[in-house]
Amino acid sequence: MKHAKVGFLMTDDVVSVLEGTPFAAVASLLVAHDFSGVPVVDADERVLGIVSRTDLLAHDRPTAQHLMSAPAITVHGEQTVTEAARLMGRYGVARLPVVDDEERLVGIVTRRDLLRVFLRPDHEIRRVLVEDVLADTMGISAGAVSVRVVDGVVTLDGRLPQSSQIPVALRLAGQLDGVVAVIDRLTARFNDTRANPLEGGAADLPR
Repeated sequence: MKHAKVGFLMTDDVVSVLEGTPFAAVASLLVAHDFSGVPVVDADERVLGIVSRTDLLAHDRPTAQHLMSAPAITVHGEQTVTEAARLMGRYGVARLPVVDDEERLVGIVTRRDLLRVFLRPDHEIRRVLVEDVLADTMGISAGAVSVRVVDGVVTLDGRLPQSSQIPVALRLAGQLDGVVAVIDRLTARFNDTRANPLEGGAADLPR
């Protein structure tokens, strides 16, 4: 089961400024491109920080180096969309510079880019759950579990062969791109775990 990676969503034709870029040039760039922020890089394209519109309004300093918020919150192309979304939420930012293994700028990913994944249609989520997760990954027959998806909320209802399969099914469903919550209505024919996980409930997932 594959998850969308930042590298597939990012814009690689990214606009950046050098640390010595004057205040007026940074401001003009943000206005011209309607950006909320722009990465600041050194001569080797390594990301030093971010200059946002808020930074410009809060300070009247001569260059990007003195305006920027540092260190920059960055993400790598091989990280998942979910990881990038959590970073944005944790630090309250709307865009993340994407860097390579040497911290050099290779792209930018925005909140709007990530939303394209989380707006995944319900019917597509259900198809992947039934075919890729339950059938291919777990070897569960199509008739064993009823899968219902409404606005990204997944309900799993059915009887599995073993109770140890229940948390696995819930975890894999919850990790799927586009899923915002999983409702557990699963039971099992045989309890092969010490703790009894057969009671259903709602498992809300971090957004």
